[in-house]
Amino acid sequence: MKYIEFGIGNRWLVRTEFEQPDGTEVELKGVVRPVKFRSLYVRVWLRKTVWIMDSQDGFKKTLKPASRFKIILGIRSEL
Repeated sequence: MKYIEFGIGNRWLVRTEFEQPDGTEVELKGVVRPVKFRSLYVRVWLRKTVWIMDSQDGFKKTLKPASRFKIILGIRSEL
Protein backbone atom coordinates (compact mmCIF):
# COMPACT_ATOMS: atom_id res chain seq x y z
CA MET A 1 0.00 0.00 0.00
CA LYS A 2 1.13 3.57 -0.67
CA TYR A 3 0.13 6.59 1.44
CA ILE A 4 0.54 10.18 0.24
CA GLU A 5 0.25 12.57 3.18
CA PHE A 6 0.02 16.36 3.56
CA GLY A 7 0.16 18.01 6.97
CA ILE A 8 2.06 18.68 10.16
CA GLY A 9 3.73 16.15 12.42
CA ASN A 10 5.64 14.10 9.84
CA ARG A 11 9.26 14.61 8.83
CA TRP A 12 8.17 16.48 5.68
CA LEU A 13 5.08 18.58 4.91
CA VAL A 14 4.38 16.31 1.91
CA ARG A 15 5.54 12.70 1.91
CA THR A 16 4.86 9.30 0.38
CA GLU A 17 5.04 6.23 2.58
CA PHE A 18 5.28 2.70 1.22
CA GLU A 19 4.08 -0.15 3.44
CA GLN A 20 5.94 -3.36 2.57
CA PRO A 21 4.36 -6.85 2.80
CA ASP A 22 6.63 -7.68 5.76
CA GLY A 23 5.25 -4.70 7.74
CA THR A 24 8.21 -2.36 7.28
CA GLU A 25 7.74 1.17 5.94
CA VAL A 26 9.76 3.33 3.55
CA GLU A 27 9.22 7.10 3.54
CA LEU A 28 10.14 9.51 0.69
CA LYS A 29 9.81 13.28 0.45
CA GLY A 30 7.12 14.57 -1.92
CA VAL A 31 4.56 12.74 -4.05
CA VAL A 32 5.71 9.56 -5.77
CA ARG A 33 3.68 8.77 -8.87
CA PRO A 34 1.66 7.04 -10.18
CA VAL A 35 -1.27 7.51 -7.82
CA LYS A 36 -3.97 4.82 -8.03
CA PHE A 37 -6.61 6.32 -5.73
CA ARG A 38 -8.19 3.99 -3.19
CA SER A 39 -9.43 6.36 -0.45
CA LEU A 40 -9.05 9.77 1.18
CA TYR A 41 -8.42 10.06 4.91
CA VAL A 42 -7.87 12.53 7.74
CA ARG A 43 -5.69 11.43 10.64
CA VAL A 44 -5.40 13.30 13.94
CA TRP A 45 -2.84 12.01 16.43
CA LEU A 46 -3.02 13.64 19.87
CA ARG A 47 -0.68 12.17 22.46
CA LYS A 48 -1.23 8.39 22.25
CA THR A 49 -4.69 8.49 20.64
CA VAL A 50 -5.16 8.45 16.87
CA TRP A 51 -8.49 9.24 15.17
CA ILE A 52 -8.80 8.30 11.50
CA MET A 53 -11.72 9.18 9.20
CA ASP A 54 -11.34 7.23 5.95
CA SER A 55 -13.66 7.55 2.94
CA GLN A 56 -13.61 3.77 2.44
CA ASP A 57 -13.23 2.34 5.96
CA GLY A 58 -15.09 4.97 7.99
CA PHE A 59 -14.04 6.08 11.48
CA LYS A 60 -11.36 4.38 13.59
CA LYS A 61 -9.80 5.21 16.95
CA THR A 62 -6.56 3.54 18.00
CA LEU A 63 -3.94 3.85 20.71
CA LYS A 64 -0.22 4.02 19.91
CA PRO A 65 2.76 3.56 22.25
CA ALA A 66 4.38 6.87 21.16
CA SER A 67 3.06 10.27 22.21
CA ARG A 68 2.84 12.64 19.19
CA PHE A 69 0.86 15.45 17.61
CA LYS A 70 -0.10 15.15 13.93
CA ILE A 71 -2.83 16.48 11.66
CA ILE A 72 -2.69 14.76 8.27
CA LEU A 73 -4.76 14.71 5.08
CA GLY A 74 -3.87 11.62 3.07
CA ILE A 75 -4.54 9.57 -0.01
CA ARG A 76 -4.34 5.79 0.17
CA SER A 77 -3.12 4.38 -3.13
CA GLU A 78 -2.37 0.99 -4.61
CA LEU A 79 1.29 0.24 -5.37
